[in-house]
Amino acid sequence: MLYLDHVSVSFPSFRLEPISLAVENNDYLTLLGVSGAGKTVVLELLAGLIKPDGGRILLNGTNITHQKIQERRIGLVYQDLSLFPHLSVKNNIAFPLRRKGLSKDRLLERVKELAAETEVSHLLDRSPGTLSGGEAQRVALARTLAADPEILLLDEPLSNLDVKLKADLRKLLRRIHQSGKTMIHVTHDYMEAATLSNKVAVIQNGRLLQHGSPEEVFRHPRSAFVAHFSGVKNLFPCRHDRGEGGEGLQTALVGDGVRIRYYGERTNEPGFLMIPEQEIILSEEAVESSAVNQLRGTIREMNLAGPGVEVIIDAGVDFVVSISRHSQTALQLEAGKGIWLNFKASSVRFIGD
Repeated sequence: MLYLDHVSVSFPSFRLEPISLAVENNDYLTLLGVSGAGKTVVLELLAGLIKPDGGRILLNGTNITHQKIQERRIGLVYQDLSLFPHLSVKNNIAFPLRRKGLSKDRLLERVKELAAETEVSHLLDRSPGTLSGGEAQRVALARTLAADPEILLLDEPLSNLDVKLKADLRKLLRRIHQSGKTMIHVTHDYMEAATLSNKVAVIQNGRLLQHGSPEEVFRHPRSAFVAHFSGVKNLFPCRHDRGEGGEGLQTALVGDGVRIRYYGERTNEPGFLMIPEQEIILSEEAVESSAVNQLRGTIREMNLAGPGVEVIIDAGVDFVVSISRHSQTALQLEAGKGIWLNFKASSVRFIGD
């Protein structure tokens, strides 16, 4: 197990606040945040490239905080890859193996095994300058795996790749993880976190805001920043109606006075209301239902979104609603049409400011 125990570090223009985080063996942890949040700093602390000002880094109970880079069984693949340009793909992969004292035959055998695992066998005689971005990323992974790291660190591994290459590389990363490798993956794309990892940690301005399973973090964000970063589209600043509310069911105002009911403790504090776009039902007429929130709006625009349709509706504030294409056709939806939005109070979540 890897454990960061109140690890912090300061630079002239940035500070990583004390961070405590546990990574179990065979976890796939994604560090999620915008550029400059401190994600790569965490990787460099783990790899030993920079030393912390405070705290400890423990690996399987051993304090490695001040251990030399070459003594740590931690491999780092940077975003810029850093392949040796004067060496062939074969010799790039072989480079970490040469220090292990392997026989020539065993070294070549291991290079071929790693090349097959990362699907670069056909590239062994090529030079790095002739490789595509996806090919170079696979070679960098093979070279790092050649050192047999206990933990694999990945800095934005899917950036600057087209859709197909990203899909192919995701499959490779899953296979590497399923082989038993513990992985820590830095990204600003929450979909990468949702589809690849079993643990997520969100970092903002050098602070760890929230961590847990993707389900916990993305469905139950503790702050507006995490909610925004998780792809929540219906996130409205709100204030509470002092004259309404009570035990259980509360009323909050968004925009210029749009009333929305939700379940929660009574508060007069400002915050945000989060409403999942998939939990809003559209109807042509007002209907009797258990949905206590019923708002009349006008469709502003519609956009294709994967297999469905994203509908933007002005109901005093702009709501985003996700529906199927069948529902779009059945309701004859088009820009300018009036429509009712229906959603339950239990679908609404209040997030403190």
